[in-house]
Amino acid sequence: MIMIKKAVIPAAGFGTRFLPASKSQPKEMLPIVDKPTIQYVVEEIAAAGITDILMVIGKSKRAIEEHFDRNFELEMELAEKNKQVELEAIRHISNLANVHFVWQKELKGLGDAVYCAKDHVGDNPFVVLLGDTLLESLDGIPITRQLIDVFDRYEESVVVLEEVPMSKVHRYGVISGKTIEDHLYLVDDFVEKPSEEEAPSNLAIAGRYVFTPQIFDYLEKTPKGKNDEIQLTDAMRMMVRDRSMYGLKLHGRRYDIGNKLDFLRTNIAFALKRPELREHLIAYMKEIVNELKE
Repeated sequence: MIMIKKAVIPAAGFGTRFLPASKSQPKEMLPIVDKPTIQYVVEEIAAAGITDILMVIGKSKRAIEEHFDRNFELEMELAEKNKQVELEAIRHISNLANVHFVWQKELKGLGDAVYCAKDHVGDNPFVVLLGDTLLESLDGIPITRQLIDVFDRYEESVVVLEEVPMSKVHRYGVISGKTIEDHLYLVDDFVEKPSEEEAPSNLAIAGRYVFTPQIFDYLEKTPKGKNDEIQLTDAMRMMVRDRSMYGLKLHGRRYDIGNKLDFLRTNIAFALKRPELREHLIAYMKEIVNELKE
């Protein structure tokens, strides 16, 4: 069996939809309650049994490197003040995985960001997780683990799919394919951000992938597409003509941190999961709603 041991997180974009907050702070470091978004992604990878992670970063992303490194001065300060809970929380971060970094020197799209991982990945299959998308499994098995399980059976590339309203397909890359098992599709094509009339389905790519190393061969041949960028979906379209690819329908929830409204929704959703916050937050939201009705 071919083992997947490496993960890649593209996190080089400017995050312009979060300006001015993202001017000097990576959008991936924006907190969901009290934890940076990208830490949730790393925890999902670690829960899937992968401890070798490459982050593809760009300008103004140093904060991500610092977050996953140890801070001995802070640890000493917390130890001296006997703040054990906080101390264990920050030590947990640096113990999650072996995190490596490579710079995307020029922002040429998601496809180029994935290609930056070629030397680190080598001839091995690997997972890709977008740093601004959180996926929550409803059956207790991490989504990345589910993807790897599918790969273990078929030994070909797999993507996570989410069923979205047809009115929103223009926001996503969607698939054309056929069902081969419950929640599993054999993909025959990908279409990037189609109109409602052009969309072959309402199954959208949801920010999680397993790729065989052959994806790099297709990325090398991929010309610039939409927004004058190398689109990962374009490389996948070429690849699926030559090799089998699969789509795993999400049994869970996707939280998109890529825009302000969904970022706020995600914070509320995650805060409501916290016992120490839930009751107070519900009371506050009721108070706000009642004020707005007056």
